Amino acid sequence: MYKYFLQGLRVGVISNLFLLWASLTITNISDDLFLVVPAIILISVSAFRCLFPVNYASKAVIIDSVLSSVFVTRFLVTIVEVTYIYMFSYVLRIINSDQYMFVDLISWLMVIQVIISQFFCWGAILLKYERFYFYEEFGWFIIFFINTILSIVMLSLDLSNAHYSLIIISMVFGSLYLPWQVLHLKSITNRINTNPEIKAQEFKMNLSKVKFEFKSSIYDRKVSFDINDWGRVVGMMWMYGYWILFIPVWMFYIILII
Repeated sequence: MYKYFLQGLRVGVISNLFLLWASLTITNISDDLFLVVPAIILISVSAFRCLFPVNYASKAVIIDSVLSSVFVTRFLVTIVEVTYIYMFSYVLRIINSDQYMFVDLISWLMVIQVIISQFFCWGAILLKYERFYFYEEFGWFIIFFINTILSIVMLSLDLSNAHYSLIIISMVFGSLYLPWQVLHLKSITNRINTNPEIKAQEFKMNLSKVKFEFKSSIYDRKVSFDINDWGRVVGMMWMYGYWILFIPVWMFYIILII
């Protein structure tokens, strides 16, 4: 059954390419680079990830290609995550329209936090210290906690219908995502505590180790449909939500509305 869910990710290739076409049709990239470009990047890379998924920890793939490698995917995703969280913070500042100075200031913390999370993720990969994945994901909890709280604060503003809809979406997403992320963090903690190999990992800044893990992130992969290699049910929910059902559609709606 899990195999069919993994293969079903290919539906996301079609849906994301449609969103990409629609985005390019209804917008001009030069209209607002800070809105349109991050959305196009995220939607494009989401289509790529649906075709070439990979699990960073287990190096599990469903297509044995260098395009499925941890390094290629992580390189693209680093660009995606920094740009789309910047876009979210930018949208908050557009809606705020200089009314609450603290909203503008705090929105930048989202960008700082996503950059910090990238360091933790790359550290987990290149130092093979999987405890860093917990801190990376905790960073995402912080990001969307900030996004949700600032959205609630801005309900007190005199908002247009378009801006009001974006605020409501942010609040609804936060109310669903934040409890789910707590479960996600617990699953990561459980995986660390029950896996002797992970528990035995030591944090060492060693250049030879970094070189070895760098090569491993490019060349090492295994074709697998094992539920344990993909984060079980939580992992599947994360892939479908992030790459297909929520984030790409949300990005498209933002540029459609604004």
